Amino acid sequence: MTVTHIADLWRRWEREAPDREAVRSEDRSWTWAEWGDRVRRAASAQAAAGLRPGDRVAFLDKNHPACLETTLACALTGTANAVVNFRLSPDEIAYILDDAKARLAFVGAEFAPLIEEVRAKVPTLERVVVVGGDADQYEAWLAGAEPVEPEHRAGPDDCFLQLYTSGTTGFPKGAMLTHRSLLAHTAAASAAFAFTGDCVNMVAMPLFHVGGSSWALNSMSVGGRTLVVRDVAPDAVLDQISAERVTHAFFVPAVYGFFLQVTDVAERDYSSLRCLGYGGAPMPPPLMRRCLETFPVDFYQVYGMTELSGVFCVLDPADHRDTAHPERLLSAGRPVAGAEVKVVDPRTLAEVPTGTLGEIWVRSDQHMAGYWGRPEATGETLRADGWLRTGDAGRLDEDGYVFLEDRVKDMVISGGENVYPAEVERVVGEHPAVAEVAVIGVPDEKWGEAVKAVVVASPEATLDEADLIAFCRRRLAGYKTPKSVDVVEALPRNPTGKVLKRLLRQPYWAGRERQL
Repeated sequence: MTVTHIADLWRRWEREAPDREAVRSEDRSWTWAEWGDRVRRAASAQAAAGLRPGDRVAFLDKNHPACLETTLACALTGTANAVVNFRLSPDEIAYILDDAKARLAFVGAEFAPLIEEVRAKVPTLERVVVVGGDADQYEAWLAGAEPVEPEHRAGPDDCFLQLYTSGTTGFPKGAMLTHRSLLAHTAAASAAFAFTGDCVNMVAMPLFHVGGSSWALNSMSVGGRTLVVRDVAPDAVLDQISAERVTHAFFVPAVYGFFLQVTDVAERDYSSLRCLGYGGAPMPPPLMRRCLETFPVDFYQVYGMTELSGVFCVLDPADHRDTAHPERLLSAGRPVAGAEVKVVDPRTLAEVPTGTLGEIWVRSDQHMAGYWGRPEATGETLRADGWLRTGDAGRLDEDGYVFLEDRVKDMVISGGENVYPAEVERVVGEHPAVAEVAVIGVPDEKWGEAVKAVVVASPEATLDEADLIAFCRRRLAGYKTPKSVDVVEALPRNPTGKVLKRLLRQPYWAGRERQL
């Protein structure tokens, strides 16, 4: 049978293994039969609330299985789940809720006061359902609905998951992920990471990331167990890997750095692990070497992006320990099945020779339908011939390995979170003592990169670094807030006036094995 609807993944296991455990989170678990019942109830409840195909709901919380239930329920009703980054500032959260035109929001108990704070800025929001805690409303929401699937039958290109990614304008954009794109990703990723029916898949990355939501679908597609982790506390996560006999897990490089700080990290039981994935940011070579020495398991590096539903390049375990080709540890691996990669001149759009630096383009069924409400931005990223412009600069070697060398859009990656300078610059520029600003990423031992603001002070103004950082912290998520400030007399520019950020970055990245 050809699978064209994401619900077909869990329906199979509901039929074939109804009593097998499907999902576990903290002290609760659900079999495939119970999981299917809950997803159908969630879909019926959406329909009863008046939601119709094309409507958006929102989910704001740390990792909770209700978010996955909501995403799958949206697939049944034709709605879409706009999962919101809980680390954002109130203004940023209000912007996303308003941009999505969310009619219904599911909100973790600890974030309920925040939603009430911003609710007046979201005129479309009709109802808020609290998830978890003493004031939980979600379980009653499910219990009051019948476990009957709606009559709506989604098409392959219908969006049911909308994840937000920033852009060069500084405003987040909702990438519309579809049945086609996520099924293509799930098929390719499940094969690349060797997911099987007896797997136990730890979902520790936030569900507002493809590294969370898309990663969860891998185990669901093969009938394995999905273990949802709410908070990444290093010691507790390592305990869970052993206690739950975890086979697959994915973390950003910064988390591996935290693992290595645990006193007895090398003495833990990792015998169940078959796959440790990492991505979202480059893994510094010294950290990679320590991980390979500490964890006697198969490592997989991934290169992916929200607009492609997740992973499209993988560096496999053999490449990690290939002493004949140590340079491959600096690559992002090779394309997964079904994905084509080429490198083009970003000005002429002509494909460049092997080994030549250019913009990385990808063609795959994994690509998004487009950016929600942004046809112009969609056209700039996703071409009519199916090629998607990543905005990343890199090269291909003669064996098909992808090497990332820089970022076309000057993005900063801090702790696996994407930070676009324009977004930060917009806030820094509002400070009365700032005349000009350029934001860059500089090396950071803990987070990979840290945000730095390079500013020119306004005439006759005294610019205090601590004051400027505090000003930003009130207006931006913590990971976007500059960690340091340099005050300069003038920003370097080319003849057309564009700030030369490469020159600003050079002193900080000099001598590094990899400059990203």
